[in-house]
Amino acid sequence: MRLADVDLTDTLKRKQAGRRLAAAQTRLLQLRLLLGGQIGGQVGEHRLGPPLCVVFEGWDASGKGGALKRLVEPLDPRHVRVAQFAAPTPDERRHHFLWRFWPVLPGWGGMTVLDRSWYGRVLVERVEGLATEEQWERAYDEIVAFERTLAAEGMLLVKFWMHVSDEEQLRRFEARRDDPLKAWKLTEDDWRNRAKRAEYEAAVEQMLDRTDSPHAPWHVVPADDKRTARVVVVETVCTVVEAMLHQQGVEVDALPAQPRD
Repeated sequence: MRLADVDLTDTLKRKQAGRRLAAAQTRLLQLRLLLGGQIGGQVGEHRLGPPLCVVFEGWDASGKGGALKRLVEPLDPRHVRVAQFAAPTPDERRHHFLWRFWPVLPGWGGMTVLDRSWYGRVLVERVEGLATEEQWERAYDEIVAFERTLAAEGMLLVKFWMHVSDEEQLRRFEARRDDPLKAWKLTEDDWRNRAKRAEYEAAVEQMLDRTDSPHAPWHVVPADDKRTARVVVVETVCTVVEAMLHQQGVEVDALPAQPRD
């Protein structure tokens, strides 16, 4: 999918979004407890399910943090790990670029949510000249092979690109700048990256094209409307987990009917 083909005008009304988000969060909690071996399926078995890794990438101020918060909000903090990645440290730069991500990956029964990931190699490191052309060109195949290895071992990879328009990103930047409690989120690097949006967009397009695969597909989330984006993220994770369980012959019990408003 090309970024230009994403419909950024799609929105949900507040009440509709609230109902769908609450239902998806409840379903996610059920699925997470099932994968973690805390509850059983219809057959009553309590066994560990496959590891689940959710990857968030996206434009600065695209709502990654808000969507991530809604994703983990219903879960017991003992049952999910959130890891954030920024520029590699000097010691990390002494190793292969994928080295620093291995320790946080989930094992069987586990779940990890990544705020930024190994895709920095073909995005910020590419655009800012922190990796050579040979390094970031090679990284596409290395990432696909890496994710194929994880998927072959049973891991579920759910990858999100949070997409916002240039106009909406600017509005959010200015709102952060003018809010004393949010100004800390906006840095000079953010403004500098925004000035290179065309270069970043070319890098994103190539990343989506070359690292989308059956075992680790990209989900591009229209994020100009934050409420809608949060619903899409949580519902998508539920859908991926349910599809995997269905393939394995595990049918999840239906949730009890929820009272209407």
